[in-house]
Amino acid sequence: MGLGEYWRSPLDPERVMHVDVTHWREREQEQREDALSVEEPFEVRIDHRSLAVIMRTPGNDRELAMGFLYTEGVIAQPGDVLAIEDDSDAEGLPLTNVVNVILHQQGRQEDCQLPQPAAFERHFAVSASCGLCGKNSIADLLISVPSLERHRDDVRFHASTLYELPERLRDAQTVFTYTGGLHAAGLFNATGNLLLLREDIGRHNAVDKIIGHGLLRRDFPYSRHILMVSGRTSFEIIQKALLARIPCIAAISAPSSLAVELADRAGITLVGFLRDHSMNVYTHAERVV
Repeated sequence: MGLGEYWRSPLDPERVMHVDVTHWREREQEQREDALSVEEPFEVRIDHRSLAVIMRTPGNDRELAMGFLYTEGVIAQPGDVLAIEDDSDAEGLPLTNVVNVILHQQGRQEDCQLPQPAAFERHFAVSASCGLCGKNSIADLLISVPSLERHRDDVRFHASTLYELPERLRDAQTVFTYTGGLHAAGLFNATGNLLLLREDIGRHNAVDKIIGHGLLRRDFPYSRHILMVSGRTSFEIIQKALLARIPCIAAISAPSSLAVELADRAGITLVGFLRDHSMNVYTHAERVV
């Protein structure tokens, strides 16, 4: 048996797939069933032109498209998007895993400036490990996006509340329970109530889905909330949180050095290694009481 023998799970057929595997323990082997997190390409188009292909776990795709466009600077506000719709091929048949974004007044005004896919393709091909992001990236970001520093006295988070977040996040991860292979992002209020959770094969996608949710429902920005992410915290996670005006980010694992630098300059409270009633507060510790 192998990966060719798989089927969608009745538990969550969109996000969980079952496969037959050969399981070894010591010198013994047996055939058993395993659950995998689904990963599929998702294409975002503008005016039927391809803008980006995102590897993601299906579900909440319109949220992902909206959050992605916002955090990548393609749109500046929810009103920039007139509609997000399923796209179709030349014969009018619907395409799977493809959405077309219609920008407000797109094509109706001569001075309407549309994003140029060729330019964005070069940007979207860059990953966090390529070394492009650095001090210049932080400076450029903070020129266009004001820091939260001047608002840091507006909200406080109790340490006892933060200690409860990992368990609450984990208890809500339904797909991770079956597959062990998904990241999660959770949006909490200041008293630790979980307001929204999104799971995805990509940690950045999960955050974009949360941001897209707020944009689509006009429940935005998240200026008095906590963003909890599974795994580590990267520069991009801080960048997205800054755009969403989130004052506190917590993670189960470590942040990167650039994430700490950006959080410090952006006025964001960054918490890492949040587990077993212990944590490191890397930046703006004055918010934690």
